[in-house]
This record gives sequence, C-alpha cells and structure tokens, in this order.
Amino acid sequence: VLFRSPDLINMKKIIASFTSLLMLASVLSAAPKKDIVDTAVEAGIFKTLVAAVKAAGLVDTLKGEGPFTVFAPTDEAFNSLPKGTIQELLKKENLDKLKTILAYHVISGKVGAGDALNARKANTLNGMPVTFGIEDGLLKVNNATIRKTDIECDNGVIHVIDTVLLPPSADNTQQQKQNATTTTMSPVERIEYAIE
Repeated sequence: VLFRSPDLINMKKIIASFTSLLMLASVLSAAPKKDIVDTAVEAGIFKTLVAAVKAAGLVDTLKGEGPFTVFAPTDEAFNSLPKGTIQELLKKENLDKLKTILAYHVISGKVGAGDALNARKANTLNGMPVTFGIEDGLLKVNNATIRKTDIECDNGVIHVIDTVLLPPSADNTQQQKQNATTTTMSPVERIEYAIE
C-alpha cells in the first residue's frame, strides 16, 4: 500500500490549479481586443454616439483597420445639447451635418493622452484641428474635459469626453458662436451656423 501525504496531495491540487490559471490567462491575453464601435457599445454609456454613428453610416469606417483616436461624448454629454438637437441631426436631411460633427471627434492615428498633451493640436477627420491642454488639473480637448483616457481597442483608442465637440466656423469668432446658442435659432440652425 502506497502512503500519500495530505501535503503532497494538496501540492498537486495547487499545481494543477495554478497551471489551469496560467492556461486561462494565456487564452484571455491572446483574445483580440474589440474594435472602437464594439467597445463603445459594450461600455453602455455611448448609446447616443453609437446611434449617431449608425445613422451617419460610419460604422464600417470605425470598425476598419485604423488606427483611430475617438473622443467619445457620453450620453450625458449629448443630453446637454439644446433640446431637439439630437433628433434633428438624426434626420435624413441633416446627415451631412451629423457626419461633419462626428468626424470632428476622430483623429487618424492612435493618440494617447500623453501624446495629445505634447502635441497640443491635431487635425480631425473633417480637416479641422482640435486643441489639447490642461485646465484645473484636467486634460481638455477644446472645451471638453477628457474624463477617461486611453481605452485601448484593436483599431485605436477611445478617450471619454463630457461635451460634444462642435466644429468651429472658419470665419466666426468664439463670441459669435456663443451668441448663436442664445438666439431663437433651432438646434440644427445653431449647429449649421457653427460649422459653416
């Protein structure tokens, strides 16, 4: 009769468990990351952004090879827009404006938070630049605070922002754009004014 020590049996169980964990870890680390669109969907706080990307026909682009850097406004950020803006932009006749706004949230290439701060400025997919800086200790892109940085995706990176970025007008001052938001213009007219 062979004698089995309880310590030896426990050690074999520990080694078997450890080996199983290592194998699971290697499988998980080999699993591909999700693309930008799938990551945004899974996060659950970008429902409006995802709906806008779908309406604008940009899903395939943002699922593409990239890499892309996306400044992703949360649902709360979209809810801060004037009432009716989102519904107006999702209408078929306003999809070009929606595409212009969405393209202003995307940079070609992978730009981490540190790189953005060092660069201070980058051109978006619509050709207009965004600027980066620090205000009250927080990283900013234009007037939006970046709430979470460097969410890695297999085709780029997402930075979570608290404000929807509106492209500036080439010939309007900041004060004129601010005045436009306080007039009786419809939400779409305000956005047209800001991007024309």
